Amino acid sequence: MKNWIRKDLQYIWHPYTQMKDCRKLPPIFIKKAKGIRLYDDKGNFYYDTISSWWCNVHGHNHPKINEAIKKQVDSLEHVLFAGFTHRSAVLLAEKLLSIVPRNLARVFFSDDGSTAVETALKMSFQYWHNVGKVSKTKFVSLDHGYHGDTIGAMAVSGVDLFNKMFKKLFFGSFKVPSPYCYRCPMGKERISCDIECIRPLEALLENKKREIAALILEPLVMAAGGMIIYPEEYLVRAAQISKKCGIHMIVDEVATGFGRTGKMFACDYVEISPDFLCLSKGITAGYLPLGATITTDNVYKAFYADYGRKKTFYHGHTYTANPISCSCALASLDIFDQEKTLKRLEKVMPIFHERLEKFRHLPMVGDVRYIGMIGAVELVKDKNTKGRFDFNERIGLEIYKKGLKRSMILRPLGDIVYLFLPLCVNRDDIEYITSRTYDLIKYI
Repeated sequence: MKNWIRKDLQYIWHPYTQMKDCRKLPPIFIKKAKGIRLYDDKGNFYYDTISSWWCNVHGHNHPKINEAIKKQVDSLEHVLFAGFTHRSAVLLAEKLLSIVPRNLARVFFSDDGSTAVETALKMSFQYWHNVGKVSKTKFVSLDHGYHGDTIGAMAVSGVDLFNKMFKKLFFGSFKVPSPYCYRCPMGKERISCDIECIRPLEALLENKKREIAALILEPLVMAAGGMIIYPEEYLVRAAQISKKCGIHMIVDEVATGFGRTGKMFACDYVEISPDFLCLSKGITAGYLPLGATITTDNVYKAFYADYGRKKTFYHGHTYTANPISCSCALASLDIFDQEKTLKRLEKVMPIFHERLEKFRHLPMVGDVRYIGMIGAVELVKDKNTKGRFDFNERIGLEIYKKGLKRSMILRPLGDIVYLFLPLCVNRDDIEYITSRTYDLIKYI
């Protein structure tokens, strides 16, 4: 297979990759996959501990999803979605609306997480224009948030290594401190705080409510920002102040949706009624691209008008509601029901969390956090000062390389080692993955 790697390096530019590094650490040629394992051309296997960028849900090559895709291909592979529709899209929209927060009523399909977010931003912006409140043009987000790699999504994400190069392209938006308990922006300890970190957000929304169209955030888990898991109370209060100030709330569940947190959606942990819910990644169980932006009838009706009134939402994508992707998503949701996935997780989540707790005493471990089948271990140089490792030390790269030698795919977010496990994981898998990761960190 060396010829394939040579051709790859000759023709391909990989994402999030300094390609010069690939000369010393070339990409791994994956030949097949099954369940939680990926197999390379040399016969080695690797535990897919990050669900192939957080999208694989039921394991690779699930027979029920494979069957659904084959069946759909035999009847309809693609059709434009402007002026046309098809069975799989209708059934998927109906199914999604039966499991999302009850106030949501309309589904707009797109291609991926970034486009689901872009759709919500544009809908919110135009909604306020359509109802005559044209001054509401700004957005609010958290400084460790991440919402995608397209320009609009980056504009409402934290400015960091991923996107600071493109900062001059961003539209203006407001940023507030994140509810990062380990590194509390208010200098508090979680055990005794009163969620003081919400105060900057509350003050901003109160003072700028005539300018702000929407608040966007990831519920309970700020994924790419460091797998920061924050208190439910913050989410509840953010929803309350948004509603009080007449500001849309966009909930980005691209990473957290479809069982990752132990519930179908992270916002199911609390009683909130978001104006927009953005979905992707796990929606097709990692098989095919698909995004969805789900909103309320109130938002929908602000665009509903006679032809000449210019309220139409002029936005769409070539592969919107692709029939094969929609069929794949339906099959995945059926598996949740048939295999009682969330019920089964109730038995394995405590095992996973218990194993992660053992990491706390390691000298390099500053914080351990987890929810559902998501876990993170934050490495520090000094526990007392919470001093970070310098980027040039490339600790994440070292962990990645050592993980491969232990049959695991680990891709740390800087100095944060995380596990984002497929929901099909069993006790033996958890034991293997956590014990090998523990040893890796212990002897790094």
